[in-house]
Amino acid sequence: MKPLRMNRRARLALLCLPLALAACGVTRPPASASAPIPAQWNAPMPTALAHAGSLPALADWWRQLDDPLLVRLIEAAQMVSPTVASASARIVEARGTRVQAGAALLPTLDGTLSAQRSNSPFSSTGSSTGTSDSLPGVTTLQAGLQTSWEIDLFGNRRATRDAADARLQSAGAKWHDARVSVAAETANQYFAERACQRQLAVAESDTRSRSETARLTDLSARAGFTAPADAALARASAADASARLTQQAAQCAVLRKGLVALTGIDAQALDRQLATVPADRALPAVASVASVPAQMLTQRPDVFAAELGVAAASAEIGAAEADRYPRLTLQGSVAALQLRSGGVSQNLQTWTIGPLALSLPIFDGGTRAANAESAKARYDEAVSQYRGSVRTAVREVEEALVNLQATDARTSDADTAVRNYQASFDATQARYQSGLASLFELEDARRTLFAAQTSRVALQRERAEAWVALYRATGGGWARPGTALASETAPSSAQTTTAKTP
Repeated sequence: MKPLRMNRRARLALLCLPLALAACGVTRPPASASAPIPAQWNAPMPTALAHAGSLPALADWWRQLDDPLLVRLIEAAQMVSPTVASASARIVEARGTRVQAGAALLPTLDGTLSAQRSNSPFSSTGSSTGTSDSLPGVTTLQAGLQTSWEIDLFGNRRATRDAADARLQSAGAKWHDARVSVAAETANQYFAERACQRQLAVAESDTRSRSETARLTDLSARAGFTAPADAALARASAADASARLTQQAAQCAVLRKGLVALTGIDAQALDRQLATVPADRALPAVASVASVPAQMLTQRPDVFAAELGVAAASAEIGAAEADRYPRLTLQGSVAALQLRSGGVSQNLQTWTIGPLALSLPIFDGGTRAANAESAKARYDEAVSQYRGSVRTAVREVEEALVNLQATDARTSDADTAVRNYQASFDATQARYQSGLASLFELEDARRTLFAAQTSRVALQRERAEAWVALYRATGGGWARPGTALASETAPSSAQTTTAKTP
């Protein structure tokens, strides 16, 4: 009996081996990385800022302008954007990978059904009874279940699942980042088109003024009161203004074509909608930013995605290291067999547990070790990218703050310059019409006024771009999953093109 007891103990130890080894695992590097974050902003806080660092205000960013057309354009652009669609597809792909990684931790179960009809040249006694054509047929029916389970001894499957989970969350954050980028691009294109329309109005006014001066100067020259050279100068000035007007109109048309391409809206329909919106609209002004850089970084989907990239790379190192250790698999099956022949049937049921197989890696030419080293290199790269994204995020916010502060300080000066240059031009024109000023003085005053008006339009566009840049730099209203303000979710497989305005 002693050998029998030894066999039982051996079998018991073999069955308990998976449980004993299941607690084994490999050490992963840290799933998060530190990054130098300044304690406060080094850029001046503008007094006319549109969100005050508030996530609810950021989420309602575009509606602060009281411009429904801009909101509709952003929604349309996000609906047709290939960037957003691609990000949505990456979410569906990452979700499938996550399901596969989670399923790998569980046993697999397959069912089989088979039927076969044949005849046999042998009788039940084993002796030949004649030709096979004269023998009764044999029907074989079989049904079975087969299972297989790779026991995750050293955490390979768990690490793969963790990496897939981090990649899925990262794909969701990148989807939000894509939407924010499309919204910012559309807004910049819209503001550029509006600025172009303002500059077009300046060019039209300048062209009318120069054309009228040329007409009056030509009449005066024909009457002999003005030198022909002055008339030629006035005509040249009018022609120059007309050329600038044509060029400006072409630029506005090009910008509108860009909006059509971004939003997918019909060009004629877009023209009608833009015609109902004033070209000059002031940006909203509220309190200054109160959040600190560390708080702002939690509002950036790209920073969160980079952070998840570190976690995924850490898990992938664990998977690659665990792949260098033994693997344990367990198989089993249950089957039922029925034979029918000549009105007689016979049933048979079978089952098996095993084999319980332990696979030991002995020689692979260094493949597994190379995979582990590659995973470590990808981890170092992910850490570097995360730290770089943090530095970039802080820089982008501070650059936007500096630009907003600078444009805010320059706005009043630009308005004062235009107002006074306009007064100077009006006075010079009155003196010219009374014969007290030369055409050269009039054209000089006109040139100065036109340059001041152009500079003010450019400043307004620059301010709008800085305003949009701050929206994008502060995350566009996105909130990290798990926070009270994280209301928007990434699209499912049935919503890969659905998006709404952040």
